[in-house]
Amino acid sequence: MSSQKFSVRAEEPPSLWRRLEALCSRESTNRDRLTARNRSAHKTAAGPMNVLFITLDQFRGDCLSIAGHPVVRTPNLDALARQGVRLSRHYSQAAPCSPGRACLYTGTYMMTNRVVANGTPLDDRFDNVARAARRAGYDPTLIGYTDQSIDPRQTCGPRDERLWTYQGVLPGFSVELDLREDQGAWCSWLRQLGYDVPVDGNDAVAAESSRPEHHSVSAFLTDRLIAWLERQEKPWFAHASYYRPHPPYAAAGRWSRAHDPDAVPLPIAPADKRHPFLEAAMQHPDAAAPASERAMRRLIAQYFGMVSEVDDQLGRVWEALRRLNQWDDTMVVVTADHGEQLGDHGLIQKLGFLESSYHVVGIIRDPRHPVAHGHVVDAFTENVDILPTICEAMGVDVPAQCDGLPLTPFLRGETPPWWRGAAHWEFDWRDLFIPYGSFPWPWDRSLEQHHLSVLRNHEAAYVQFGDGSWCCFDLAADPTWRTEHIDPATALRLAQAMLVWRSSHADRTLTGMLLADGGIGRWPSMPDGWHSQG
Repeated sequence: MSSQKFSVRAEEPPSLWRRLEALCSRESTNRDRLTARNRSAHKTAAGPMNVLFITLDQFRGDCLSIAGHPVVRTPNLDALARQGVRLSRHYSQAAPCSPGRACLYTGTYMMTNRVVANGTPLDDRFDNVARAARRAGYDPTLIGYTDQSIDPRQTCGPRDERLWTYQGVLPGFSVELDLREDQGAWCSWLRQLGYDVPVDGNDAVAAESSRPEHHSVSAFLTDRLIAWLERQEKPWFAHASYYRPHPPYAAAGRWSRAHDPDAVPLPIAPADKRHPFLEAAMQHPDAAAPASERAMRRLIAQYFGMVSEVDDQLGRVWEALRRLNQWDDTMVVVTADHGEQLGDHGLIQKLGFLESSYHVVGIIRDPRHPVAHGHVVDAFTENVDILPTICEAMGVDVPAQCDGLPLTPFLRGETPPWWRGAAHWEFDWRDLFIPYGSFPWPWDRSLEQHHLSVLRNHEAAYVQFGDGSWCCFDLAADPTWRTEHIDPATALRLAQAMLVWRSSHADRTLTGMLLADGGIGRWPSMPDGWHSQG
C-alpha cells in the first residue's frame, strides 16, 4: 500500500469558556457515547492479540530510508511502516536513558514522574506498562533492560544491591534476558564461543567491529527473543529492549564497513551565537563532537552501521512471527528512549534542548486496523502516548496519571477529537552536582535550577532554563535551530503556552473526584476487595 499522509488540525484542548458554555447540554450525551465507544474498543482488543514492544536505544527519528534519509537503508523498519502507521514527528520527553524511559513506561512527563537522571529512583506509586499488561492478563516479559532505579522505600536496607545501580528492572516485568550495560549474559556467551572478551561490558561492545555480526549483542538478543517466541502457547507481551544504536560508535562485523565515511552527510554546524549551556556542553569530553572532519565522518558511518544492523535483526523477528503464524495476531510498537546529536551543533550523545536528542523513531502496527496501514502521522506525537495506546489495545483503562494521549484514532485511520499543537521535552543535569555537595534543605535549592523545558511547534521552539534564562528559535526561517527570534511578543506567546502545558499536567490522581453522594467523578484505582468492605 502506498504511504498516505494523515494529519489533524493541531490544537490544544477546547478553551475553558467554550467548554463551560456547552457543558450542561452535552456532558451526559458525550459521556454515554464515549463510554460505549471505549467498551466496544475494549471488547475488540480483548481477543488473543500479542504485544511486541520494541525500544531501539538512541535511534534518531530521521534515520529511516522510508523517511527520505540519503544514506541509511532500513528495509525492515520501512516494511513495518508500510504495514502499520509511521509517526513522522515523534519525540522522546527526556534524556538520557532512565529519564527517557520513565516517561515512556509511565506515560508521564519528567515534571510528573521526577526521574531526572540515570540513578533517580522511580516512585513506586506510578503505574507502568508492565503493570498494565499484568492487569490485562499477560505475563509481561523483558528481553533486554529498562534502566529504572528502584524506589528506595521498596528495598531491604542500605546494603541492598539494587541501591548500587540505576539499571534496575521496571516493576511488573518477568525477565527472560537481563542485558544491563555490563552485558554479562552476552559476554559469557562470547567466551563460550572462544572469544577473548574484556571484563568491562562497554569495552566488549566497543570491539564489535572485530567480530562477525551474527555474534553481536543485537544478534544475541534477537536469538533469545525468537527462542522465547517459539515457546509461547498463549497470548504474550514482550518488551525487546535493544542496546543499539547506542554508543560505543562501533558497528558489528560487516556493518562497520557498510557506509563510506566520505559519503555520509555532515552534521549541523554550531551557531555563532550560543547559550552558555551549549558552550559548556561543547567543552565536555563526553559530549563534544570530534574536532576533525575525518573523525566525525567515521563516527557517523559507524552510527549508521549500527542502525542498519539493528534493522537487520528486526527483519529476523518479523520473519519469525510470520513463520509462527503470529504476524497478524501481534501488535508491534517501535520507538526509542531518546535520540542522538551525531555531531549536530558540535555535540554527540544525548543532552540539552536540541531536537536531534529527542526526535525519535515511531512506528506502530495494529493488525486489527489494516485500513490505516501505510499512513504517516504528521501531528506531534510523544513517547508519553505509548502507554495509553497500549492500554487501549489491551483493553484496560488508561491510568489517570498519563500525560499522554492514546494514538488509537490514528491507528484506525480516524481523526482524534483534538490533538496537541507542539512537542515537549525536558532535560536535567543536577546529577553532575549531587555527588559534590550537601545542599542542605530547605534553604539551598540550587539543584532545582539545573534543568530546562522545551516547547516546539511547527514555527518555533522555546527553551526555558531553571535559572530564568531562555532561548527562542525561529524554525520557520531556519529549521536547524540556529536563528533566534528577535520579537519579544513571539517569545511571550510561547512562554505562555509552556505555562499552560505545565499547569494542565499537574497531578490529577484525585482531582477528578468529589466526596459527595458516596463519591462522584473519576475514581482512582482502588485496592483489591475494596467494594466488598464496609
